[in-house]
Amino acid sequence: MNIEQIRDYCLSKKETSEGFPFDADTLVFRVLGKMFALIGLKKWEAGEKAINLKCNPEYALELREAYSSIRPGYHMSKKHWNTLYINEGELSPKFICELIDHSYDMVVKGMPKKMRDSL
Repeated sequence: MNIEQIRDYCLSKKETSEGFPFDADTLVFRVLGKMFALIGLKKWEAGEKAINLKCNPEYALELREAYSSIRPGYHMSKKHWNTLYINEGELSPKFICELIDHSYDMVVKGMPKKMRDSL
């Protein structure tokens, strides 16, 4: 997947916005203000195509054991975030989208009921 496909997919999710809350390099996707995906643009342009996604802690461990291109979240909580290294070619676009969905769903699940209901 290229970055435009990932961006379009993330923005297709309900109530998703994008921005640069930390610096001019880290593109962050949020659902109702809560982060579910991050991409370092300088690293992406340098060939290190990676995306950080939130993940259920048990599932995160399973994914890391099953795929060498899924590792603990870079500069994130290692328990709740994974980094997917897309340029290693191990992960299909369909699977990447499934993991984006999982991240989005994890964030939504953690929201108060009133926020969830607005989606």
